[in-house]
Amino acid sequence: MRTAKLGPAERAESLASMAERELDILVVGAGVVGAGTALDAVTRGLSTGLVEARDWASGTSSRSSKLIHGGLRYLEMLDFALVREALKERGLLLERLAPHLVKPVPFLYPLQHKGWERLYAGSGVALYDAMSMARGHGRGLPTHRHLSRRHALRVAPALKKEALVGALQYYDAQMDDARYVATLVRTAAAYGAKTANRARVTGFLREGERVVGARVQDVEAGGEYEIRAKQIVNATGVWTDDTQSMVGERGQFHVRASKGIHLVVPKDRIHSATGLILRTEKSVLFVIPWGRHWIIGTTDTDWDLDKAHPAASSADIDYLLEHVNAVLAVPLTRDDVEGVYAGLRPLLAGESDATSKLSREHTVAHPVPGLVVVAGGKYTTYRVMAKDAVDEAVHGLDLRVAECVTEDVPLLGAEGYRALWNARARIAARTGLHVVRVEHLLNRFGSAAEEVLELIAAHPSLGEPLQSADDYLRAEVVYAASHEGARHLDDVLTRRTRISIETFDRGTGCAREAAELMAPVLGWDKDHVEREVEHYEKRVESERESQRQPDDLTADAARLGARDIVPL
Repeated sequence: MRTAKLGPAERAESLASMAERELDILVVGAGVVGAGTALDAVTRGLSTGLVEARDWASGTSSRSSKLIHGGLRYLEMLDFALVREALKERGLLLERLAPHLVKPVPFLYPLQHKGWERLYAGSGVALYDAMSMARGHGRGLPTHRHLSRRHALRVAPALKKEALVGALQYYDAQMDDARYVATLVRTAAAYGAKTANRARVTGFLREGERVVGARVQDVEAGGEYEIRAKQIVNATGVWTDDTQSMVGERGQFHVRASKGIHLVVPKDRIHSATGLILRTEKSVLFVIPWGRHWIIGTTDTDWDLDKAHPAASSADIDYLLEHVNAVLAVPLTRDDVEGVYAGLRPLLAGESDATSKLSREHTVAHPVPGLVVVAGGKYTTYRVMAKDAVDEAVHGLDLRVAECVTEDVPLLGAEGYRALWNARARIAARTGLHVVRVEHLLNRFGSAAEEVLELIAAHPSLGEPLQSADDYLRAEVVYAASHEGARHLDDVLTRRTRISIETFDRGTGCAREAAELMAPVLGWDKDHVEREVEHYEKRVESERESQRQPDDLTADAARLGARDIVPL
């Protein structure tokens, strides 16, 4: 499969092209659902555009628990259809669509009661495995197993002996959520979709009752475009109601935002060979392996403040530390926390006031002619949501359209990935990189890693790691700007890499180096580099300040001390 560059020239060409002739489908919002919708539409042969007000996945889709899972806890709610659907998608992603990005991950569930709990929880996990394999997409993961307390403590020595009487171990899958979305966008572009980030919809074009297009502001270069389309899909997640209000229609449902926060701590702070899943009084708590780190999360609280930059308060951090420390022999402290991030789940509002009780299922509606809205759902089932949204949009097109084919469309980097993985030692010998570096690149870019290696071959200094963030190579920063649509330093340190949550300095130590690597690709002068570094440092400081505040209101006010950067 040929790859698609998403550099500055390609972005400008995409915006001009979208404004030049009417599209079949214009997708608004480039989170995982919007990006998936663009890929679905373009692979049906439809002329497709995708616009995003900020960066790919800059909202919910870069701030998740980074799990691809069937939703084990939904079995307890007897939501078998949702679990069955999610398990099928998990299998597709692991085996066919994105084996380079989606990886198996083990979890240990400590049992605290003898007898009945092993039977109850064991039955649920056995059903989970059986539902997965019944769909023909679960054979790539080991099945669950029952462990005695002694065996569980050998697997997870970090646990307090008194915190469990035994355990269950089962498998799910994980991915880098922001990287996954960027790959989805590039895959759609490779099939012909026109894509532009930092392109904000400011209003819709109407002819009578029908929506026929959108006014789009180029946040980077200035100017406004009128992009006409036969159908528009609103895939803006927690911003769904705001987008709908532009046509004077709230729509047939309401989306509420639920805040979830996560902590990132170094791997050596928790001695375990497996992830953990723990019950809390409200939901479940995960301790998730993440390279040289652990991700601990999540919370589940209503949020009605700033949607672009949800803030984690001191109370949120204390809540997670308190609950994870309840089972750890050596407790974690604030000093162990490298990174903190907060995200908002878009939940379909129901009658319950508790966000943890709201539906994770999705809804598609056609509130006015020419405008389709898709909302709700969970990351794992994005492809089904995208299919349903395009199916609905197709009803408004005066042409025959093919059925969805994304079940058989591997993402960019998937084709050839396993062959390159098998040849990683030879690639290391050829390039002079350590084999661990080659594995790192293959698991982030798949077969597209060859393009990163070409940059290093042309400029050997790009094969060196970033100072203060040596998990990443300098070439990855250049590639983010030249091929992956990164427009600002924040895009690279927060989403193309995860340096902002994986280092104790939150990325400030390598900010200048990264900005100087991006500068030639994006045409920045020294003043622009200074502005990017200054903005990033202010963003980090405002986040740190918010995390010292006692509650949501004060944390939100502190986080808003550094807003999104806008070019001069």
